[in-house]
Amino acid sequence: MTEVLPSYVQGAWWTPESDAGAGALIVRDASTGEEVTRVSSDGLDLAGALEYARTVGHASLGALTFHQRAVLLKQFALALTQRKDELYAISARTGATKADSWVDIDGGIGVLFAYSGKGRRELPNSQVYVDGPVEPLSKDGSFLGRHVFTRLPGVAVQINAFNFPVWGALEKFAPAFLAGMPTLVKPATPTGYLAEAFVRILVESDLLPDGSLQLVSGSVPTLFDELRLGDIVGFTGSASTAAGLRSRTPSGVRFTAETDSINASVLGPDATDGTPEFDAYVRQLVTEMTTKAGQKCTAIRRAIVPAASADAVVDAVRARIDAKVVLGDPRAEGVTMGPLVSLAQRDEVLRQVRALQDAGGRIVIGSPDVPAARGADDSMGSTDGAFIAPMLLRFDDADADAVHEVEAFGPVASLLTYSTPSEAAALVARGGGSLVTSVATHDRAFAAELMGGIAASNGRVLFLDRDDARSSTGHGSPMPGLVHGGPGRAGGGEELGGIRAVLHHMQRTAVQGSPDMLTALTGVWHAGATARDDGIHPFRKSLAQLQIGDRIASASREVTLDDIETFAHFTGDTFYAHMDEQAAAANPFFPGRVAHGYLLVSWAAGLFVDPEPGPVLANYGLENLRFITPVSPGDSIRVDLTAKQITPRETDEYGEVRWDAVIRNQNDDTVATYDVLTLVEKERSAA
Repeated sequence: MTEVLPSYVQGAWWTPESDAGAGALIVRDASTGEEVTRVSSDGLDLAGALEYARTVGHASLGALTFHQRAVLLKQFALALTQRKDELYAISARTGATKADSWVDIDGGIGVLFAYSGKGRRELPNSQVYVDGPVEPLSKDGSFLGRHVFTRLPGVAVQINAFNFPVWGALEKFAPAFLAGMPTLVKPATPTGYLAEAFVRILVESDLLPDGSLQLVSGSVPTLFDELRLGDIVGFTGSASTAAGLRSRTPSGVRFTAETDSINASVLGPDATDGTPEFDAYVRQLVTEMTTKAGQKCTAIRRAIVPAASADAVVDAVRARIDAKVVLGDPRAEGVTMGPLVSLAQRDEVLRQVRALQDAGGRIVIGSPDVPAARGADDSMGSTDGAFIAPMLLRFDDADADAVHEVEAFGPVASLLTYSTPSEAAALVARGGGSLVTSVATHDRAFAAELMGGIAASNGRVLFLDRDDARSSTGHGSPMPGLVHGGPGRAGGGEELGGIRAVLHHMQRTAVQGSPDMLTALTGVWHAGATARDDGIHPFRKSLAQLQIGDRIASASREVTLDDIETFAHFTGDTFYAHMDEQAAAANPFFPGRVAHGYLLVSWAAGLFVDPEPGPVLANYGLENLRFITPVSPGDSIRVDLTAKQITPRETDEYGEVRWDAVIRNQNDDTVATYDVLTLVEKERSAA
């Protein structure tokens, strides 16, 4: 694999002409120093690639609904799963152990699965996402407002870091794809060959819509000159690089950064040596120091512990490193920590370690000297790889500026001590904004006090104790359903976070108009819009026959005092408002004894339901139920049921219908409003 690494642009694989690629950068195996490949983008038509995404990619994704894109994400995940052994073999050359590769490769595949599920559960099977409730803008209901999200017209450009070439790309790609936005990936050069491998698998699967994913292997010096309104840049890397790129971003182009941060882990005063919290803290600290050889933006850089526990923490960390960490080539049996990604990166980490030492840090575990490492042949000794031993520095002065500002992006952490919760919180905040802080404590009061002082300076806070230590995903593991990002130094952006990340790739717009107009624009029926009763009960219609606005207006039913008492005694709900006239009349909300709200909802079902077998398969819930006007004995009720939203399921023979239900009394006052959810066949069964 020593040829120039190809790019995938404009629907085809591309490499530079031989003359253009003569100055390609050499990428080497992190453990052996052997040449793996060469990287160059000289001569690549970057402007053409971006335009291809904006035209071909935008058109192919625009033909799909949210659910259709979600199904494709699952198919992408399955395609990568079938060939992930290839990715693991390549990943070992980057210095990643099997455990490291699992985080990167399986973690990235897991993001695809997660967004596939979320897309089908939480988004409509359409191309417009409606956000929030209706905003009435006129007294008579003829003028309404609604917020909607529609996809941006540009391309989502990724500039990724070297440490997670698969996960780092897929955690950006999945929400962009689900939003309907094409992606151009620019991986970091040292591990770009692994990114190229997963893109090749997806291309060979023949599942990718045209123009939905492109890859540029090499530099992109003119990139920011080619961006325009509607494009997005998602950057992962150093805070200094992010600042420079942000300043070059054209007006109207969204720039999101997820950058390095000086993350902290706090040991609670109650978590003394021998407690489950102490043990969990030490296990997590060593894991975060050694996973990916500490090359993680979420790794623990500052271990903040009570002064009385500092010596015990050092001793426990040393013992665990000695017992658990085997440094060497990831292809050797038993190796648990590989090298850094390159010799240049190793030299940079050692430079930062010296800066920490100069600021007062004492190395209490490990050494900056080149360590012995296990080779692929199981021999021990010096190698040409970028190996470095885990190091823990101890600062007597917890307020030293460098420990809160300098990041050695490798298996390096610093230990600081505190005396009070407020002092611990202040030390966390000295990091200037972090992706994550973890806290090991079983003391709820300490946790609450600390949370109040650190939440604003963190994107995520993990509380670790004996109750969740086994199930916790850990300090350094971003999850698809939770925000990955952080304030200040951490970049000020958000990635992942479930559907929030999808909406980041869309434009929220306030739309104003009549109920009929908003119904047409959103695919959701609005009160006051045209409703139809064609004489066929809506429950007799399959999804293919049912239309938004199909309605049934029921007959009326009188509510008697006997009905109320029967329901009360039958259910056991003998709340005084239903049973005691004097007490009910004294209540400011009721004129006297009133019917149970759930009695009215039950009767409403009886008024609108069609009981015969048919397209409606099940009622699986009510949402947004509100009781508005009390119903007294002698009142009568009726219900209007209108097809509000129709959502076919891509992988099933049925879909979901959301019905707008309004119960009214004999005076036409609204008694209750709610949504009824049913599952309905796509095509009416012959039976």
